[in-house]
Amino acid sequence: MYLSKADIADLDKVKRLNIINSISGIKPANLVGTQSKNGQTNLAIISSVIHIGSKPPYLGLILRPTGEVPRHTHENIKETGVYTINHVHESFIEQAHYTSAKFDRSESEFDHCSLNVERIKDFEAPFVRESQLKIGMSFAEEISIPLNGTILMIGSVEHIIIPDNTINAEGLINLSASDTVGISGLNSYYALSKLATFPYARKEELPDFS
Repeated sequence: MYLSKADIADLDKVKRLNIINSISGIKPANLVGTQSKNGQTNLAIISSVIHIGSKPPYLGLILRPTGEVPRHTHENIKETGVYTINHVHESFIEQAHYTSAKFDRSESEFDHCSLNVERIKDFEAPFVRESQLKIGMSFAEEISIPLNGTILMIGSVEHIIIPDNTINAEGLINLSASDTVGISGLNSYYALSKLATFPYARKEELPDFS
């Protein structure tokens, strides 16, 4: 199959959405936990979490335009300044997926999708108890993308919770050991299997690929 820009524009809306959302490959599956200033919890599945920097540690996530429909995750982050990022595992894929349904502001995805809130001391945002690898974030910067109205939210890593048996002495995390899953498109989920670990790439140590 070959698709030009004109071909893509002429595609059926759903087919175009599925193709463009899938061509980047498997993306991380995370649940972003937030809470309003009034204490109403919210949970949203996000596939756009990206590494921004490690010293200091920053992560970014892309949020859809706020003008189309209410964006509770964005509103809560701006209100409280904190949020959580929780890995999705095979044991609760379906529950995680359905957090994307359009619930009212007064409804909690934790309740409707049978997921449990977990708290740590002196941190306002809710974690997902079922998640094994979770990150507590504080809001750092918001960058609007005029091209399509999306928002890059950048946060500082404040807390990390991770099982001892999934991380080695060098800090390398084995995601397959925790059954972390990935997303392709909007609704296809993939198991992750570790294939290899290579040393830091140096030109003078390049293997003979011939």
